[in-house]
Order: sequence, then structure tokens, then C-alpha cells
Amino acid sequence: MTRWKILIEYDGGKFVGWQRQANGPSVQQALEEAVEGFSGEQVLVQGAGRTDSGVHALGQVAHLDLEKPMEARKIREAVNYHLKPHAIAVLEAEEVSEDFHARFSATGRAYLYRILDRRPPPTLDRGKVWHVNKRLDAEAMHDAAQVLIGNHDFTSFRAKECQAESPVKTLDRLDIERVGDEIHVHVAARSFLHHQVRNFVGTLRQVGDGRWTKEDVKQALEARHRSAAGPTAPACGLYLTTVTYPDAG
Repeated sequence: MTRWKILIEYDGGKFVGWQRQANGPSVQQALEEAVEGFSGEQVLVQGAGRTDSGVHALGQVAHLDLEKPMEARKIREAVNYHLKPHAIAVLEAEEVSEDFHARFSATGRAYLYRILDRRPPPTLDRGKVWHVNKRLDAEAMHDAAQVLIGNHDFTSFRAKECQAESPVKTLDRLDIERVGDEIHVHVAARSFLHHQVRNFVGTLRQVGDGRWTKEDVKQALEARHRSAAGPTAPACGLYLTTVTYPDAG
């Protein structure tokens, strides 16, 4: 038995999320079926992050176990062949030790959120960005975001259905920059609460359009109640970009 770590990119628009569900196709299901298609083995593909419906990934990491000995390049190519026509691609595959776990071995996760803040709607990036037809103040958003950095009770930014045992998390990075007609929100932490990043973005958008101030964001954090923060930003603008580990696995 060999454990394989795979790096995955996908467009989450047509999936119900990463995890297998009864109500539609998932990324996990597509990968497991692709592996069985070339290997004949039924496997469990376990991911580092359970992305929601509509959320994309540039650097999702997963692991799986195979009985049959194979080369890393062959696994990558074979999985990608059997993934057609799904918008999923395995970018890399590597053999790892049996104690490596894509989710529990991870020491950090990073996300990117894209806001297109121009009057005309997106065409090529439809379903890949949150379209806001009003110019936002990226500098004000970045300044306000800094009150969220550090170890806090993030109940105000936690989905009601979140299953995490504690709302306390340590946020390592929340940077906001303008890139042409887009605002990019860069977020990093060891782990996140359900909808935490999207709730950050929905709240900071209100700073960007002048309805909220930095002090309002601080008060929302201190309130420790979901109703105190802003709305949940749509899934389409969110990307899981990087998962980090203490070593190569």
C-alpha cells in the first residue's frame, strides 16, 4: 500500500462542494471515480479543505492509498484522463509516508477572494469573481481588516451551521490590494471556521463602499454574534490557494 499526496486545481462552479453529498456531484466523488477508472481500486480521497459549493481551488491538497505500485507521473496523467470532462486537474502527485494526512497534517491554509468592482459585469470571469458595480476603497478595507488579525473569538464571522468545537482561531494574514479593476483579499491561518473568509469579505465590502468604518468592524468582532457582522460574500469569488505542511510529507 502506497500513500499518494496530490495537488489539485478545480472550478467549483458545477460542484456541490469538495465533500461527497447526496444532492449532487462533488470534487471528491469525481476524483475517487477517476482513480477507480484507471486502477480498479475503490479509494477514499481525503482533502485538506472541505470547500463549499461554488468555491474554487488553485492549490487543494488531498491524499489517497493505492495497492498497485505506480509512478507519480502515471498517477497524475491517468487521473486527469479519467477526470474528463470535469473542470478538475491534478497538478502534481508524490509518494508520502503513511502517517501523512492531507487535512490533519496541514499547518496552514491560504485563500484568495476576488472582487470585480466596476460598472460593467464580468464576461470571461463570470462565476469566478464577485461583481460589485461600485468602486470600493481598497485602502480603507485593508486598514479595517487589520483589527481582525491575531487570536480572537470569531463567532461574529462564523456560519450558524459551523461544526467547529471552538470559535477561537488565530488569523495570520488579511491583506487587501487593488489589482486593476479587481480587489484581491488574501487570507491565511492554520484553519478556518465555516464561511469565515466569506463573512470577512462581506463585512469589509461595507467598509469599501463607505457604509462602515474600521471601528464598526472592531465592534462587530467584539459583539461575538453573527448578526453583528456583514453579509456572507458569494462563493464564486473564493479560491483555496495554498495548503502548507511542516515538511514535504
